[in-house]
Amino acid sequence: MLHPTLNLGILAHVDAGKTTLGERLLYDAGVIRTLGSVDRGTTQADTLALERARGITIRTAVVSFPLDGIVVNLIDTPGHPDFIAEVERALAVLDGAVLVLSAVEGVQAQTLVLWRALQRLHVPTLLFVNKTDRAGADVGRVTDEIRSRLDTDAAVLAGSAITGEGLDELRRAMARLAPSPGEAAGPLAAAVFKIERDRHREKVLYVRVFAGTLRVRERVGDDKVTGIEVFGERGAVRSREVAAGQIARVRGLRSIRVGDRLGTRGEAPRQFAPPTLESIVEAVDPAHATRLKAALDELAEQDPLIGVRRRDELSVLLYGEVQKEVLEATLADDYDVAAHFRDTTPVYIERPVGIGEAVELLNASSNPFHAQVGLRVEPAHAGSGVSFRLAVDHRRVPLYAYKRREEFEAAVDEYVREALRVGPRGREVTDCVVTMTDCWYSLADGPPSRRGPLSTAADYRGLTPLVLRQALERAGTVVCEPVHRIRVELPAAALGATMAAAVRLGATLDVPEPGAPDRAVFSGELPAVRVAGLRRQLPGLTRGEGVLESSFAGYRPAVRAVPG
Repeated sequence: MLHPTLNLGILAHVDAGKTTLGERLLYDAGVIRTLGSVDRGTTQADTLALERARGITIRTAVVSFPLDGIVVNLIDTPGHPDFIAEVERALAVLDGAVLVLSAVEGVQAQTLVLWRALQRLHVPTLLFVNKTDRAGADVGRVTDEIRSRLDTDAAVLAGSAITGEGLDELRRAMARLAPSPGEAAGPLAAAVFKIERDRHREKVLYVRVFAGTLRVRERVGDDKVTGIEVFGERGAVRSREVAAGQIARVRGLRSIRVGDRLGTRGEAPRQFAPPTLESIVEAVDPAHATRLKAALDELAEQDPLIGVRRRDELSVLLYGEVQKEVLEATLADDYDVAAHFRDTTPVYIERPVGIGEAVELLNASSNPFHAQVGLRVEPAHAGSGVSFRLAVDHRRVPLYAYKRREEFEAAVDEYVREALRVGPRGREVTDCVVTMTDCWYSLADGPPSRRGPLSTAADYRGLTPLVLRQALERAGTVVCEPVHRIRVELPAAALGATMAAAVRLGATLDVPEPGAPDRAVFSGELPAVRVAGLRRQLPGLTRGEGVLESSFAGYRPAVRAVPG
């Protein structure tokens, strides 16, 4: 018999006790015999060695337990802001959530970020004030903070995951979140929210099915489902299919990535702001360089936002320092590769500031290739990326080498994008339009200006970057750095000192606005690389009461010296 399923997320600021709450729910349901401890590294959901060592959740985990005739799939999510993209992927597959707050610390920075994400995605949410057994706990104060800072009158559930106080009421409220059974018939609609590798390095997808049914041996694109394990009362068990409302581990879909949707229905996956930091990484033992690259490619498959960039050196894109520590430990523990990460730097880009044109003519002394190419580069809107246009007569296109005009256009587009990875000032060039304005090819029996060996695809591949470089140098480029939009809520008495600290770090601030009684709010823009510095200073400046939110706001011309 198929029981109704509730896919429930537990979310919180670091140290609010969400993992401990999950342990208590599993223990009370009889799924585990003893309560795990975050401090001792014995929790059920935190399976990575680093999670156990540091006492934080790094990867989304799924565990199940029965509740009043319902199967609850408990989805434990990271609490650290470096992993917000992983959190939001998990949010997209939830039926409901429990947002955990500490009765001592109250509303914290990540609490606000998570609450707003839950509201944006319309996830029904219970608020649970945890740690009521701790010294300094004040449920009344936290309730007032919830009303004023989360702007909600949602009913306050309170108790202690350690002692079990208040858990009966929480369980009854959780049961009320269970949705109606999903639509089992009709087209498949499912989402992939996590990918991992098993001990045989086989790819395993975590899939939530919203409608329809996914079956073993069913084809998805070019791949075929080879195995399904559905989460139920006894954990994940083998099954021939996974139905609407359920979560399963699925094998065999090698080309699918995190965030992909399966089937013909459902919204496109949410586009996350790109990481704005990067770090050069190298194998401690040079003999392990190939293994390091392969390991990073595999980790990027599990989290596409860990971009791996290859120029003269290998680098990874990051959201923060904790993420870098996690990658270093994962490479050592899971791949037996000791890696050294250099200091974190911003991800700089280049943008053209004017219009530049260049052409290399056939048989010119400056042209080492048997081809003719002319290109124009011009600025485009911020955030628009790169676009390529082919503006030459079809008779000048070497169709004997590329078969069709569209094939030639796609090939030159690829050459252009590859060349733009390193601009005149050493950074990736973006937010521009590149137009091919001239093209010609040589012939063995052509007129003198065109006479020579027959042009090949290799000639166009080699010549395009040279002409593009000339056009970019004539257009000129500016190096830009990533900037975050910041919002700081703090005690009114700390406003002046905190704003001064932000300005010293390079912030451009708006006029402050009033907050709740005795509190103030200021906003502005701050270079991404300085956000962590302001976050570190904030507790000392605000007696631990300041809350900093930040989000990617785009790129601005760099105001400080840019490393070579």
